[in-house]
Amino acid sequence: MHLSPVFVARVTRCRCVGLRNPMYQRHIGGKPVQSWLNCVKPGARSTGRHSELIGNRTTAWMQEQLPSRILAVARQVAQNAAMIRFDSQGYFITGSDTDVGKTYIACEIVRQLCQRGVKVETRKPAESGCIESGNGILITHDAAALQQANASRETLERINPYRYRAALAPHRAARLEGQTIKLQALIDACSRDDPAHCLIVEGAGGFYSPLAEDGRNADLASALQLPVIIVVNDRIGAVNQALMTLQVVKSRQLQVAAVILNEVTAITERDMDNATDLLPYCDCPIFCCGFNAELAPIFDGNDG
Repeated sequence: MHLSPVFVARVTRCRCVGLRNPMYQRHIGGKPVQSWLNCVKPGARSTGRHSELIGNRTTAWMQEQLPSRILAVARQVAQNAAMIRFDSQGYFITGSDTDVGKTYIACEIVRQLCQRGVKVETRKPAESGCIESGNGILITHDAAALQQANASRETLERINPYRYRAALAPHRAARLEGQTIKLQALIDACSRDDPAHCLIVEGAGGFYSPLAEDGRNADLASALQLPVIIVVNDRIGAVNQALMTLQVVKSRQLQVAAVILNEVTAITERDMDNATDLLPYCDCPIFCCGFNAELAPIFDGNDG
């Protein structure tokens, strides 16, 4: 059974859904997973975001000593715990449902990209549930948060041209105001001001939620052809919602960049472990974001 140096290095540096995270230390073969990983340390060292394996003796030793089931689990973890390879075109942020914290995660992603020196443009083409101010202007919450995350580099009108009062799907909220919203208008609203900038687009509701009279979030994502990041509320039922959303995104021939389990409310069921339960069924990176916590870095060290 061959175990490549790259694999070993990845296992030693898992930072999100990985065996080194205490949340995912499980007893396998009579030993905690962490104790098996400790055995790797003599042959590998971590250097910041990257790990270096010295020689091949460690891999040979692991092939002889580690039970096959440990290797299988570790391979799966290494595959899923890999960081996202940055795509300069940008990302489409969707959810498995409404109220899963898409805006919160989108803002965290924008901040991470800005910290890397990436020039970002943000779009929330349609937003409902806006509050009317005293002078009749509709105040947006999500677009304002995106604007702030991007250091106010764009106007709210550019980020979010279509705003509605009713907290309903945008197409229905528009009808209540005597308006009609079409998919092409939303596609046009997501154009870049500078083709070299990274575009972050946040949808409204779940991936199959209606967005316009003639289209859903899925149709906008298909038109934009951006890699998709799926945000899921980290609660009971999250695995089912994540897998269903993964399936429909892939059915559109779109790349899934990652699944992010977002703790919208503080988790009280400590035996729940949605990330580990997703691992056998998910071939993309999985990340967890705690309640009101900063999202751990999700992008690798390459600029794509």
